[in-house]
Amino acid sequence: MKNIKYQTLALFLFMSVFGFSQSKIDVILTEISTATSVERIEKDIKTLVNFGTRHTLSDTVSTTKGIGAARRWVKSTFDQVSKNCNNCLDVSYLGDLVKADGRRIITDTRVVNVLAIQRGTKYPNHYVIMSGDIDSRVSDANNFTSDSPGANDNATGLAGTIEASRVLSKYKFPVSIIYVGLSGEEQGLYGGKILAKYAKDNGWNIIGVLNNDMIGNIEGIDGVIDNSTFRVFSEAISMETTENQRNSMRFYGGEVDGPSRQLARYIDNLTDKYMTNLDAIMIYRLDRFGRGGHHRPFNDEGFTGVRIMETHENYNRQHQDIRVENGIKYGDVLEGVNFEYAAKLTAVNCLTLASLAAAPLEPANVMIAGAVSPSTRLKWDVVEDNNIIGYKIYWRDTTSPQWQYSRFVGKTSDYTLENIVIDNYLFGVASVSENGAESLVQFPRKLIPNGM
Repeated sequence: MKNIKYQTLALFLFMSVFGFSQSKIDVILTEISTATSVERIEKDIKTLVNFGTRHTLSDTVSTTKGIGAARRWVKSTFDQVSKNCNNCLDVSYLGDLVKADGRRIITDTRVVNVLAIQRGTKYPNHYVIMSGDIDSRVSDANNFTSDSPGANDNATGLAGTIEASRVLSKYKFPVSIIYVGLSGEEQGLYGGKILAKYAKDNGWNIIGVLNNDMIGNIEGIDGVIDNSTFRVFSEAISMETTENQRNSMRFYGGEVDGPSRQLARYIDNLTDKYMTNLDAIMIYRLDRFGRGGHHRPFNDEGFTGVRIMETHENYNRQHQDIRVENGIKYGDVLEGVNFEYAAKLTAVNCLTLASLAAAPLEPANVMIAGAVSPSTRLKWDVVEDNNIIGYKIYWRDTTSPQWQYSRFVGKTSDYTLENIVIDNYLFGVASVSENGAESLVQFPRKLIPNGM
């Protein structure tokens, strides 16, 4: 009888520990890291390619060809995902009429996005967003009739976004997730502008935007074949940074620590933790040299956003008429897409969306002090969230791209790092939930006033 009691107690303790560990965010993220389906992504890319052209100005009436048929298919696919999760997604169109601009919109055109919103259980007006582009183009940006498969640019990003909705709709998160197919990217980032303005006008609290544009090519124009790295482009500082804040960066730092840069570091960290044989390369630039993507309109409105894409581009397969010249094949066709690679980069997005959607709100009003002192003090406003178990302070060498050191400091909102000299490091603070999820790191933008 005594042995039975001990065995029962041991089983109870084991189940308690097991149950607790299963609630941790790292268990969920481990599941998610391998949940994306290569087969589903391949099928969706092929479906998008079969619409012939998805040019923003192409046919909107046909049921099989053009941008209209493509966006209706995207909506019906999101509708089916929602049906499979007991109507957990709010699926809708969001568009606006764009007047002819004499450049790439040669006639008045209605640009229409397709949104699927997975409402957060606690913070429904806080959002993390993953986007892919519906539209495609050939060499002439105004040619809206020729076949424009857009297999990699950007059926891969859109298929990845749809696949992310399938994977993450199986879970519930405190924060809302938006999966969106944006239109008008090739004509001037119009779909992003429409959504970013709508978000601004309606008071959305956007935590981060993950713009996926070309996530399927592994054969670069430079001759390199690489399926083990990808790039994350992020701008240095927010477009809402004031003149006083820019001036203060000369003395206190922060010129490489804007919110989009923190999101890039967050993605890099999650990739290192949960993905096998895949490395995120942070690029300290808004986008490719002199070029742009659909995260820019969100950055322009002051929101946090980055671009995720392949490392080695092949320009023969971008914005090209389908042809063969001097033995070189041109055109964005299926043979240029590596579906396994697209699935891996989709998994990175899923990890980031899930981690941010499971995290508490970030600490606000982060301040710092420590000039001519052997120690560094940080102070911030407490977040009203009973799921927060405390805060974590991060710091790094001023030349390091990634946070190197951290210390969990509990539920305090005022902490001094003894014998850590402020001159030698950069600092930040994140909120930590009881499930282990962390917010984006917040860089201190103010000095602690004397006497506080």
